[in-house]
Amino acid sequence: MKKTGLTIAVVGATGAVGKEMLAALESRRFPFAELRLFASERSVGKSLACAGKSWTCAKLAKGAFQGVDFAFFDASDEVSREWVKEARDAGAIVIDNSGTFRMHPEVTLAVPEVNGARLKDLGPGALVAGPNCTTAQLVVALKPLHDRYGLKRVIVSTYQSVSGAGAAAIEELRSQTGDVLAGREARAAKLKYPIAFNLIPQIGGFLSGADEGTTSEEKKVIEETRKILELPNLAVACTAIRVPTVACHAESVNAEFERAPDPAEARRLLEKFPGVEVIDLPEYPMNLHGAGRDPVYVGRIRKDPSHPNGLQFWVVADNLRKGAALNAIQIAEALLA
Repeated sequence: MKKTGLTIAVVGATGAVGKEMLAALESRRFPFAELRLFASERSVGKSLACAGKSWTCAKLAKGAFQGVDFAFFDASDEVSREWVKEARDAGAIVIDNSGTFRMHPEVTLAVPEVNGARLKDLGPGALVAGPNCTTAQLVVALKPLHDRYGLKRVIVSTYQSVSGAGAAAIEELRSQTGDVLAGREARAAKLKYPIAFNLIPQIGGFLSGADEGTTSEEKKVIEETRKILELPNLAVACTAIRVPTVACHAESVNAEFERAPDPAEARRLLEKFPGVEVIDLPEYPMNLHGAGRDPVYVGRIRKDPSHPNGLQFWVVADNLRKGAALNAIQIAEALLA
């Protein structure tokens, strides 16, 4: 595969993740010569800046991916279902951030720091899926601890910013905050309930059957964590909560291991692991640390007083970067390498 002068496509370029993708392509100096931007019909003709140039958004159409080396999909599941095959048939390597193909047994679900070896030998026409934004930061924090102590069980509560629901949800939080502060009633449109000064313990729809009471978001975290860590029988429990913050997802994690973990050693393992930055004792990670930055921040690392093999910690990362755009670019960089 050629390593310079690449032609790349970004599908969903005007969305929250798409805009972050363009910023990351520029900041990481990804070696492209041509950039094709695709967006919804209402954004056709809109110009976006990247790498010192202006690029115009177009609508997806037959032949749109001819000559494309990498196609980044940051749109809806419906768009991916309709257009990923078109891109692959044209010879592009597709990196898809939707949930459409993540759990397909023949599709690699990748976080390069964790399972980058899975990306070897993939070439033109390959499909790689990016995980749910919440899963991405979780598995980065779990991987070095699993390698040392042997992971048995994970209980995670997530505190997810409104940016995970898109640009409209960000605007809704801002407008509702103004309404509440002015003594007016906050009204929900994008989210199910008002989010200003509120927490919503539901992200995605509720499932039925054996998963009754679990949301689709929580199910994604459970299944994707098992797949990426290659632990199909790992016990995982998740509660996903939407919180009134604009940037970053945070997670409270309780992990049980085969061997008793030592908090001091766990800090050292995490400090050495690619993509992780430890902020611990007496400080701790906050959304203010992660917003607009690449690392997965870990802190509050301590023993679980209820179990001799338990460890508790707090994880924060920018969900639009490591949770989506940055991870996709890292996948492409690994393939180029």
